[in-house]
Amino acid sequence: MTASKLYEIETASTETEETTGQTESASSISDFSLDLPEAKTIVEPHVGHKKVLITGGGGFIGSHVAEYLLDRGDDVVIVDEMNDYYDIHIKENNVTLLNQKYGKSNRVKFYKGDICDEEFMTMVFERERPEWVCHMAARAGVRPSIIDPHVYIHSNIRGTTQLMDLSHRYGIKNFVFASSSSVYGGSKSTFFSEEESVDRPVSPYAASKKACELLAFTYHHLYQLNISALRFFTVYGPRGRPDMAPFKFIDRISRGVEIQQFGDGSSSRDYTYISDIVDGIVRAIDRPHKYEIFNLGKGSGTSLKDFINLVQKHTGKTGKIRVLPDQAGDVPYTCADVSKAHKMLGYKSKVPFDEGIRMTAEWYKGSYGKTHELDTCPELQANGLSRGPSYVELPGMR
Repeated sequence: MTASKLYEIETASTETEETTGQTESASSISDFSLDLPEAKTIVEPHVGHKKVLITGGGGFIGSHVAEYLLDRGDDVVIVDEMNDYYDIHIKENNVTLLNQKYGKSNRVKFYKGDICDEEFMTMVFERERPEWVCHMAARAGVRPSIIDPHVYIHSNIRGTTQLMDLSHRYGIKNFVFASSSSVYGGSKSTFFSEEESVDRPVSPYAASKKACELLAFTYHHLYQLNISALRFFTVYGPRGRPDMAPFKFIDRISRGVEIQQFGDGSSSRDYTYISDIVDGIVRAIDRPHKYEIFNLGKGSGTSLKDFINLVQKHTGKTGKIRVLPDQAGDVPYTCADVSKAHKMLGYKSKVPFDEGIRMTAEWYKGSYGKTHELDTCPELQANGLSRGPSYVELPGMR
């Protein structure tokens, strides 16, 4: 299946209203009038060729975005340090897939390196001269950030700041980056809105993402850099991260290995299929808003109990479930209010959770179904207090 068939991104332009929700002092209004909530504009999608720098392009979301952009004819420059937060072979297979499909066209280039390395990143900007940036690289994970917060400050805050600094110096037309629904912390709202105050994060990971949003506004304010921050709601699907619950539950239930259920199963998440997230990301890239924050989610929640039942349904297996207490740093409920993204980007999720789990389980069976069962250590899974290796062999991604 080609990326264009998978994602079916619409090209119709959407009338939009620029609303930053920021308030300036009277002395700065004349200099930064474009930041005012009253400043209204229609942001038409850019439909011409693009050269896009994608950080984290070897990862789950980044590789899917790269695949779509290459499929529609854009050039892509990938930067990824290929760290071992999860099995590095998964990222290597993602890069191999892109090279096999598009390498001969010379439209995709890969640089292995740390986005916090100023000399390295300056070389990439100087050599490649991208005009659009899609910043997906980050240290992810709520619970691991509690154990080692310093790496999150380094990778997420320092790395994002350096990229924004280079972007304004090299005249980037639009800077889009991954934030997270984790910034909403323990919000009691039925739907999480971008208008909510999110100044009380409950994990270092969430705090690092909120800090990036604040720094992003600063760079727009000072240098008029166009920036959109995208708050993702639990992304899953083919080539997904093995530390995330959808991949992990499908993997472990398929192999008859115990899974861990934290709490009574009533906690709920807004799980969003990868094609819907890519749709939102590309819409944001194509529309250079001055400064905006967008929720990207399905717009409805699924309880942990229902989630496990769907995995059992689509794997045809009964799970071995161990119930454990709730974990520090987790939030009990996430559900996105996506009305702003719908209005300003034309975004609307298309894949129901039942169908998304069916497609993910089908992909898993084709990619991993014939691997040998290995010894496992449930306490090291990322739904515990550490990173979550998949404990499956990698015969080659499909």
